Amino acid sequence: MKMNIRLKIGLVILAIFTLGSLILPFLMEIDPSRQGSYPKNLPPSLEHPLGTNSLGQSIFWFLVIAIRNSLLLGVSVSCVTTLTAGITGLLAGYVGGWLDRVLTALMDTFIAIPAFPILIVLSTLVRGNTSFFTVGAILVFFGWPWSARTVRAMALSLREREFISMAKFSGASTLEIVFKEVFPYVYPLLVVAYIDAILWVTTTEAALAVIGLSKVEIPTLGSIIFWALSFNALFIGQYMWVVAPVVATIILFLGIFLTSTGYNQMYATRRGHDV
Repeated sequence: MKMNIRLKIGLVILAIFTLGSLILPFLMEIDPSRQGSYPKNLPPSLEHPLGTNSLGQSIFWFLVIAIRNSLLLGVSVSCVTTLTAGITGLLAGYVGGWLDRVLTALMDTFIAIPAFPILIVLSTLVRGNTSFFTVGAILVFFGWPWSARTVRAMALSLREREFISMAKFSGASTLEIVFKEVFPYVYPLLVVAYIDAILWVTTTEAALAVIGLSKVEIPTLGSIIFWALSFNALFIGQYMWVVAPVVATIILFLGIFLTSTGYNQMYATRRGHDV
């Protein structure tokens, strides 16, 4: 099945951001997060493509590290949330009974909780003592139930199929059936869920960082905007300090969105051909 235009554009954008954030740091001579490394408020130049900010940091190199850290957080948290959602949804949907009732109640409880206000409260409580790991753990805590619900629904429909009955009669164990027979059908959904989770994690962390409730000492797309707003970058004419991370954030989110919808469209087309 050929990739559609959405998926191609999304993958190109993500490839540029990922490779750039991984390769460019090897060209840095100074830690971009260290304050006072350069003269303050320099205009854009060959040495500093986006100029320097009021903290004496190169905006371009700080942005490179910020993108890398945001992607690293998004990918790592999404791995955990997708794994948790996949295992929980598969077991709940296929096994059924009391296990399904308990896991479904747990999913519904987390879904019913307004996640962002709770994240703000938790971040406020640990502000000043938090770490990047803590931020990731909080995001994992609230990030898994929606995908688990989707996987459960798919598993519920699959367990009544004839090939599942054949696997049971052949003596396959529950875990063998879940991971060998059901999982291949659920896998495309988990890929989409994984991509969507990266978008949710990076968006949420950026929002928390902008209001100062994430680990703003660590360069991320949200923390760079936080420091720009804290030093009134727009009022002192440091437009690139705000515009550059905002534009980078929009393009990155667009790349993730196009990749998710493009893959979902490709999977739907493939499933239509299979039917």
